[in-house]
Amino acid sequence: MAVGSIRGANTLLRTAVTAISRRFRLPTSEISSALPAKGDASPVLCTAPATGCHLYYGVTPTMTDAESEPLLTVRDLEKHYPVRSGLLRRVTGHVQAVDGVSFDVREGETVGLVGESGCGKSTTATTLVRLEKPTGGEVRFDGVPVSELDSDTFRRRVQMVFQDPTTAFDPRMTIGASVAEPLRIHGLHDDHARDVAEDTLERVGMAAADADSYPDAFSGGEKQRIALARALTLNPDLLVLDEPVSALDASVQAEILALINELQSAYDLSVLFISHNLSAVRQVCDRVAVMYLGEIVEVAPTEMLFESPQHPYTEALLSSIPRPEPDADLPTGLDGDVPAPEDPPSGCSFHPRCPRVIPPEGEGADLSLKTTRGLVTLRRDLTARAVDGIEPGDVRSAYDLPDELPDENAERTLASAVQAITDDDFETALDRLATVESVCERSDPTVQSVGDSRRTACHHHDSKHGTDWPLN
Repeated sequence: MAVGSIRGANTLLRTAVTAISRRFRLPTSEISSALPAKGDASPVLCTAPATGCHLYYGVTPTMTDAESEPLLTVRDLEKHYPVRSGLLRRVTGHVQAVDGVSFDVREGETVGLVGESGCGKSTTATTLVRLEKPTGGEVRFDGVPVSELDSDTFRRRVQMVFQDPTTAFDPRMTIGASVAEPLRIHGLHDDHARDVAEDTLERVGMAAADADSYPDAFSGGEKQRIALARALTLNPDLLVLDEPVSALDASVQAEILALINELQSAYDLSVLFISHNLSAVRQVCDRVAVMYLGEIVEVAPTEMLFESPQHPYTEALLSSIPRPEPDADLPTGLDGDVPAPEDPPSGCSFHPRCPRVIPPEGEGADLSLKTTRGLVTLRRDLTARAVDGIEPGDVRSAYDLPDELPDENAERTLASAVQAITDDDFETALDRLATVESVCERSDPTVQSVGDSRRTACHHHDSKHGTDWPLN
């Protein structure tokens, strides 16, 4: 077997290969340079392995519980960006792009990270793969903090595919050179890097001959296949896919999603699949984490989450999926825009838009959900000074508030607030409405376990404030 082929086979086939030769004069240095790891058993097995070795070790039975340590563990991850202003560019605040995110990805599992644009999904991805430095929290890979891992080893085992395949390639490099580039960076000779690149291109549905073409010769879907091939050349354990189908036509999306499923099974990959396309997430993911304004609000197995969402934001997201027979009882869409991450709301970050905000305690406890929703929206607009265009006599109708509240004290409070709005005294109006404040507005919910396999951060599941809202 050729010496170079030993190294190439090791990378391509995920094996540890012993060099066997009939050439008695074969220099020892040639054999040595072709071996990915050598030496006494303990150091070789216990230190970070060379390319391909970790895959061979991975099939060796262990004495530990396979579920004892996820492949990727993210705990309280934060990424805050400073906001600077003035001539001296002093820091006046922070954009809390990622604010305390926690989730796991197990070996061989595909986890979806979903949410609206601007919720922090992509920043979470770039931070956990060390493209950005976290503000706080911890990311562990295979049980070891990533800050303690050798950079080359980490990059071999974790690869990322970005959203736009059009900008993913250097137009001056052939596809073969682009796909083989990670192999060359990690020391594989050019000829064998080319062999691996061609083989990987074929595995993603391209032809080996495509290696000689340039990026502009391919469609968006083909470029995404090639991007996947480049990410797979180093045989990673974890693949991070950031909106991998959002820039593609619907028919091409289906092909790429099927390919991702096929590759995940063939390579036994763990995948973090980031998307706002809920249909795509349902097709490829084992579990789903729902993200809103830099925070995880619900994590559950995919079918469980789609069939029985336990957070109002998850429910609202799912209601936006077209259905042949929409359920009239479910809220559709979301009111308002995502708040600015540099100035997040108090309490639950979703409460300004929540269709299931919990009614106030004490005064106003008998208010309906619709009335409570109207009061929360009124308070939000007062804070933003967004009520200037509303005539005083139209305040109640503009916010779906009844002509008279059933609770006498709450009615007096609302009437006083409306009068203050008439007088353009918004601060007084806010003070009056503070007495009918929901727990959702003043208290940040903690993450609660709901059953054996679901976590959610919502006051509906608090022992003190819990309601009968959850659907099942």
